[in-house]
Amino acid sequence: MSDFTLRVATSDDSQQILAFITELAIYEKAEHEVESSVEDIKRTLFSEEATAHCVICERGGAAVGFAVYFYNYSTWQGKNGLYLEDLYVSLQHRGSGAGKALLKYLAQHAVANDCGRFEWSVLDWNEPAIRFYESIGAKPQSEWIKYRLDGEALTSFAESE
Repeated sequence: MSDFTLRVATSDDSQQILAFITELAIYEKAEHEVESSVEDIKRTLFSEEATAHCVICERGGAAVGFAVYFYNYSTWQGKNGLYLEDLYVSLQHRGSGAGKALLKYLAQHAVANDCGRFEWSVLDWNEPAIRFYESIGAKPQSEWIKYRLDGEALTSFAESE
């Protein structure tokens, strides 16, 4: 994995980050759901108010993948956790160790910052990702069901009495 360089993303990476987001959405058969713009990326990842962070993985000076993460909190542990929102490696670089390098970087970051957990979600049909995650020792949390409020449902609930 020594031929990869991992670095904290900067605002100058916003176009590349959006390209990776779009490639990830295509892979997940959800390209039509991408609403982000370069300006959204700059505002939400790089402004003073940003609560999410991004890491870029490079090989030979070219960006080959990225990870977006944020901190959550475990009341039971009394510690922050690190939540991986997105991990993506370009198709031509899969199997090269880039994904493992990104996960290891984030695991080391979580340990260095006294996080009690490092968590993420994976689509149930994404067998290559599931096999990869299990190969590094990650375990599925099948007792939890993920729920989401978004769009009109979120707005309606927020405005309800």
